[in-house]
Order: sequence, then C-alpha cells, then structure tokens
Amino acid sequence: MSAGTGDRGELFVDGTGGGRTDGVAAGRTRRSAAGVGRAPAGGGAAVMFSDGVPSHSPSHSPAAASGAPAESTGVPAEGTRSTALPRARTGPPRRGSRREKKSWPKIAQRIVPDDLQPEVLRLELTELGDAFRAYQRRPEPDLAVLAELHDRKARAFALWADVTDDASLREEADRAVAAARTTREMDANRRGVPVGGEGPVIERLLTRGQGVHARTVLEHVRVGSPLPGAEARLAVLMLTLRAARAGTGNVTGQDLGGWLQGDAERVLRELVDVGWLLLPEDVTADDALTSRAEEPAQVTVPSLLAGAPRPFFFGKVTRARLSGWAQKVVGDRKLRKKKAGAATRLLAVYTAAHSGPGGCLGGGGEDAGLALDEVAQFCGLRPEEVAEHAGLLTAAGWLEEEADTADGRLRGRLAERVLPLSGLL
Repeated sequence: MSAGTGDRGELFVDGTGGGRTDGVAAGRTRRSAAGVGRAPAGGGAAVMFSDGVPSHSPSHSPAAASGAPAESTGVPAEGTRSTALPRARTGPPRRGSRREKKSWPKIAQRIVPDDLQPEVLRLELTELGDAFRAYQRRPEPDLAVLAELHDRKARAFALWADVTDDASLREEADRAVAAARTTREMDANRRGVPVGGEGPVIERLLTRGQGVHARTVLEHVRVGSPLPGAEARLAVLMLTLRAARAGTGNVTGQDLGGWLQGDAERVLRELVDVGWLLLPEDVTADDALTSRAEEPAQVTVPSLLAGAPRPFFFGKVTRARLSGWAQKVVGDRKLRKKKAGAATRLLAVYTAAHSGPGGCLGGGGEDAGLALDEVAQFCGLRPEEVAEHAGLLTAAGWLEEEADTADGRLRGRLAERVLPLSGLL
C-alpha cells in the first residue's frame, strides 16, 4: 500500500491491488466541506490510511498550532472511525450479576452430597449438622441432649458408610458411639446416678467436681480453725465460703443469727479479736448483727486475700453453689425443729459432703465409714461425743438409721430425703 498526491495535488491511496482507492475523489469533496484532510497552514499534509483515520504530525495538529489542549466531544468526524475506549462503568453492578455462592450442608467437616441416597439419610445428616451447631450455641450444656445427638450421628454415619463403602465414615460412626457413652458417664457422674439410668433420678445440688471442692473447704476448716469450739468452727466455715475467692464477702444479721443463734455476737467478736476476721473501721459486731439485705456488712478474711497463698481454686459459680449448699444443710427445717446445735449441724455438713451417691458414709459401701477422730475435730467434739450427735441426726431424719461408731469409724447412710445434698464420693 502507498499514499501520495496526484497530478493536481489530489490525495490518493493505493490499495493492495495497485489501483486508487475507490471513492477517494468523492471523499475529498466531503472532507473539504467538513474541514477534514485540508492541508494545515504550515504546509504539512494529512495522510489518510486505509482505515480512514487521519494521521497528523504532533507539530502540525490544530490543537498544537493553537496551543489549546485537545478535547474529545465523543462524536467522531464524518468519514472517520472513533478509536476511543469505552468509559469504565461507575454505577453499581446490576442485581444478580454476581453468582451467589451455594451453601452446602455439612456435618463433622464433611459436605453432605446433594445426590446422596436414600433421601431420608441425606435429610438426617443435614438436620444433624444443624442440631450440633445449635447445641454449641446453647448458654448451658445439657449432656443428655448431647449424648442423644452422638447416638443419632453414629447411626447416620454407619448407614452412610454402608451406602458409599467409605471406611473413614465407619470410623466416624465408631467415634460417635464412644462419644455417646462417655457423655452419658459424665452426665451420670454430675447427677450422681448409676450409669445406665438404674435407680431413682435425683436432682443433686452439687456435681461430683463441686463435691471435691466442698471437701477441700471442710478440710481447710478442720485443720485451720482459729478457735476450737463448735460455734466458732461453724462461723469459720460459713464465712470462709462467703470470702473464698477474694478474701471478702457480705453477710447480714439474719445470716449470722441463723448460723449461731444466741452465740452470734460473742463468736463474731472472738474471731475479730484473734485477727481471723476483719470488719470495716466504722462497723462493730453489733452493727453487723443488725445489717439488712439492702445494706449487708462486708467482712474480710485476711488469710484468703489475694496476696496470701490460695487454699482454694474454683470460680464464682462454684463458690456460690458451695455456699448455697452449706446454707441449705445448716438451715435444714428438721434440724431447726429439733433445735440442733452448732456441733450437730457441723456433723450434718460433714456427713453430707463425705457420702456417696447412694448415701453411704465414706462412699465405699456400708463398711467404709469415716475416721472418727477427723469427724470429731471438724465438729469441735471429742470422739466419744460423736455418737450422741449422730443420734440427733437420726432423730431429725438426716441419717437413715442409728450410726455405728465402732473401731474408730463412723458408719451410716444418709436418709433418702438428704440424698440431693450428697457430696458424691
């Protein structure tokens, strides 16, 4: 292809066939009318390529000659073809332009195929995955519900393994069976019932772990009470439970009067005098005894403050549960009716904490029993006095039958009404 001017200064372009391009003469007239292809004032010539786009030397372009920047109107000149790129879209994409990602049903990090057969298996796996995720969002665990979910998972995965002949699915089913069994054992331990559901279902106040913490607190009081008397030991036990976590706790006059009856003021002053208990500077023992629930008295046990070695390691929920458990034992209606003293109520606390799910003292059967000298020390008694107070517990329906104190052991069983308070040895 070649371009040039004819014998009369006319522009022509040779095509591939060596002839002049068709329509050049007609195009010249149109270009002249539109001002396109006219020779610039400087004498330069505009060259027209076969695609119809004029080419100007930068120094001879109209914009360069006038010194003004070239502006595009977006409308190509007649006889020419625009080469401007389309503008980028600035508006929001059309709705539905992006393909939404499909959510696949999953269980145990496995995708449930859409074409899994039978249909009832696919639906069960999908529902199970949703049920496990819903269980994880529960505010409180329910081990009975969790065990049932593991049972369903074991059956579903076993069928899935049969359908697909996948050994890994069979292994998952076996793990679900083991998880269901373990969860039921945990639930039985928490509620203090035999594994397998045999025997009466008893709503326990303490879990097995909380029972361990309760015995830890009782042992701390047994060996560390600052005063030997039963009344002081009872006050030390209850105040220790109130201040177990931070070394401080709140009590009311009703609390102190219920624990210590007519000895409350004396015992409180004795504990303050020996330095075991601290009251605020502007609070006396009498003020503490008259404090009400709206404005309780704050007490401090220095040995339980944060800087001292920690004798207990449990959270606020367990602390509240242990305190409530002890309050329920000490305030038992039948013990109050029998006007049981501090030593008798301490014996009730000790026997409840050191009994098995069936109520046997010592937790190892009827012959296990408890060391008589340790029982006596905790209660502020002599070993030979324990039998008398055990008889009072029997009369109050706390023990099922007369306790045995032979061979330096206290043997007996909690009455059925007391079983919810067992420490689950």
